[in-house]
Amino acid sequence: MLVVLLPPVTQRLLITSFAPWLAHQPANSSDQLLVELAQMPDFSPALANSVAMFRQLPVNLPVARSLTIAKFQQLRPQILLCCGMAESRQKLSLEAEAVWGDSVLKTGLDVEQLASSLPDTVVSHDAGRFVCNSLYHAMLNYVSSYPDCHALFLHVPLLTAQNRSGLVQEFRALVDLLLAKVL
Repeated sequence: MLVVLLPPVTQRLLITSFAPWLAHQPANSSDQLLVELAQMPDFSPALANSVAMFRQLPVNLPVARSLTIAKFQQLRPQILLCCGMAESRQKLSLEAEAVWGDSVLKTGLDVEQLASSLPDTVVSHDAGRFVCNSLYHAMLNYVSSYPDCHALFLHVPLLTAQNRSGLVQEFRALVDLLLAKVL
């Protein structure tokens, strides 16, 4: 009988973000959100030990997929939260599914329940048709071979002076909810 030993889980939650991809974008709001989370006064060492951040993935599916899988293999998180920017949205959007051709993959996390306690978060069934959707589909497919792991995608609107504080607090609350699911 072949026994495969997996490395121990080192982080409970791995969060990724993208780099900017258009000339008019000085930053990617998904990455700005991670920076804001890490700078929060209550982002204690204990919390930091449960959360790993993998920032500024290139907006290139093969490269982003390879890098994310390598980081996932290294850390073996229980939840992979990929974040991307959606300039046209006003609220944080939990993506329920990703579509690639005829293949529709759904997250194993209850996005309706997660969103129900987050007033500035909605559930979306349209992860787009760009790298966000493609990476999400690839990661849902990849983590399906790890029975105790889940993948989720979060679209982040542009962060402005008016919405930044509220969205950062909402994101922190989402992180807390996700950590509560795996602790």
